[in-house]
Amino acid sequence: MATIFCGIDWAERHHDVALVDTDGKLVAKRRIPDSADGFAELMRMLADAGDSREDTISVAIETPRGLLVAALRETGRAIYSINPMAVARYRERHTVSRKKSDHADAMVLANILRTDAHVHRPLPADSELARAVTVLARAAQDAVWRRTKALQELRSLLREYYPGFLAAFHRSGVTNLASREAREILALAPTPAAGATLSAARIATALRRSGRQRGIDALADKIHHALRVPQLRQLPLVEDAMGRQALALLATLNAECDNADQLGQAAVEAFTQHPDHTVITSFPGMGDLSGARLLAEIGDDRDRFTGARAIKAYAGSAPVTRASGRSIAITRRTVKNDRLNTVGFLWAFAAIPRPGPSKDHYDRRRARGDRHAAALRHLFNRMLGQLHHCLQTGQTYDPVKAFGRPSAPVGAAAA
Repeated sequence: MATIFCGIDWAERHHDVALVDTDGKLVAKRRIPDSADGFAELMRMLADAGDSREDTISVAIETPRGLLVAALRETGRAIYSINPMAVARYRERHTVSRKKSDHADAMVLANILRTDAHVHRPLPADSELARAVTVLARAAQDAVWRRTKALQELRSLLREYYPGFLAAFHRSGVTNLASREAREILALAPTPAAGATLSAARIATALRRSGRQRGIDALADKIHHALRVPQLRQLPLVEDAMGRQALALLATLNAECDNADQLGQAAVEAFTQHPDHTVITSFPGMGDLSGARLLAEIGDDRDRFTGARAIKAYAGSAPVTRASGRSIAITRRTVKNDRLNTVGFLWAFAAIPRPGPSKDHYDRRRARGDRHAAALRHLFNRMLGQLHHCLQTGQTYDPVKAFGRPSAPVGAAAA
């Protein structure tokens, strides 16, 4: 058992460090700069307190990211990332006056390790490649979210002055402004006045420039006709101003579309080099990009989760039971890893279109009264437990082992 515990209250320019012993007595404290010299000073401070490669001092800090955390992880010690809300609750155990200081927070973090290290999880020991996949997959997901935001802003603006453009690209109940065709045409005709003067030949040229290869002339004629349909108009100067605003939003949308594509491709390239790629992509509905996002959130440290129940709770697929007296309620989890939960929903959704055990399981849940989202969550919960087992044992997905052999049809059994 460690006899010294370290707490670090981090900041942008400096960090406050506190060391306490098993009785909670302050052993040492120091403020170090956020630099290589500051990290070397921290290492000397820990060494003076008895730190060694064989018996390292654990560290509690309020963030799992940053250069300081990365450097501490390379020393091989246990790093505990404590939620700031939890730190605030621990602080109230020692004082009710709501006073606060950086040194006091470092003391609180060190005492959390001293008293409750067993209920907190250290940062996982993921491989360098898994960490790289995490960076790229999360960046790609962030780019997709920013793309969606820019897309909605542009659509909202077009509804105010240019509904004819939305109608021109309305297909099967959806208006896809993020398509290359729509973005190329909008760059040529950002206002209804410009759209009405746009020829079918210029539209066809823009469609070819966007990469379209089939049905160009027919689509160009359709767009040409839609842009000439009479519509309500803003005043000319107002319309021109809104057109300039649309071009500005279009530039943002173009950048985010490119970012999402490039970062997604980089995440896939890194993911395909990882040893877990074969196991993860062997599951139905799991592609390279969704697999990269999944690996980014669960990592490749086999000791990170104590079992399948732990990873299901982390993903938010396992239900929560709230019992008090004679009242019992079972609900879905709201505190979870939102990124992992999102990719799990898409994973389950992609697994059910094809006939097979996954679709049969979804249909059974629906027949029992589950709504669509609940049935997908249950399927994700089931497959996530199967994935955890496969990663622990190095097996690929086997539908018979996962769901059992399908029962024979009644007619076949009678024959």
